[in-house]
Amino acid sequence: MPTRLPLCLALLLALGLPAAAQAADRDYYVSLGDSYAAGYQATGPGTGKTTRNGYAYQLVGEARERGHRLKLVNFGCGGETTTSILKRKTRCGGRSPGGPNHDGRTQVAAAERFLRRHRGEVSLITVSIGGNDVTACAREADPVPCVATAVTGIKENGGELVKRLRKAAGKKTRIVGITYPDVILGGWVSGQQADRDLAALSVVAFKTLINPALKELYESVKGRFVDVTAATGAYGPLEAMTTLAPYGEVPVPVAEVCRISYYCQFRDIHLRTNGYGLIAELIAKTLPRRNGY
Repeated sequence: MPTRLPLCLALLLALGLPAAAQAADRDYYVSLGDSYAAGYQATGPGTGKTTRNGYAYQLVGEARERGHRLKLVNFGCGGETTTSILKRKTRCGGRSPGGPNHDGRTQVAAAERFLRRHRGEVSLITVSIGGNDVTACAREADPVPCVATAVTGIKENGGELVKRLRKAAGKKTRIVGITYPDVILGGWVSGQQADRDLAALSVVAFKTLINPALKELYESVKGRFVDVTAATGAYGPLEAMTTLAPYGEVPVPVAEVCRISYYCQFRDIHLRTNGYGLIAELIAKTLPRRNGY
């Protein structure tokens, strides 16, 4: 009988290994950026709040389906620009739900601190930044030169940001940067020619200025770039029409923006839950499958 005890114990330990190994495989996922990272959603014209419907929160579930068990640490802050993410130390007015309080530190410094303390335990970093650098350009008579100037700042500040993240995280941590849906296309539904002209110019700005700069930025530190603009159909022809209630006949790219964002309804640049879900899916596809998933 005593000789059977070690064998029983060994069997019990073996049965417990999968759960223990699974717990050990849980990695941190660090999210940085602006209101998209923080999960902001509109509740009406000019009103809204950060929610757990953002892409960072949905990504945890999407990643699980590919065999990744992630624990989110979301430093995202509404209104952040490529300048403020490096310099602002005041309280974040649009902090992500459950996100760490980093008053007195810049967002990047707070993230660096976490990454250094958990070096080797962070498998994924996502960044959403640069949108607020160009938002004001939509009010310019000729927005394209304004965007071109803003992109110069995005390259400079963004370059510093991603280099600091890579240094703090180490070579193995996956960095994924995203761009944005071209929500300005939604202005087309107003029926005003000025809004329709701006919608067409916004496609040019994303395709030739903003997205190439962001792609170069993330790839400069061996990161991945997710082109959300392309994935949401913004580069499709504005001559291809469809019917969308209550707006009637609209271009297909405009209909998609209306479906995933609040821009057509409230003139708000933020996304509905399905829009953030699409970004989460796109990021998840950059992750390798694990454990037979």
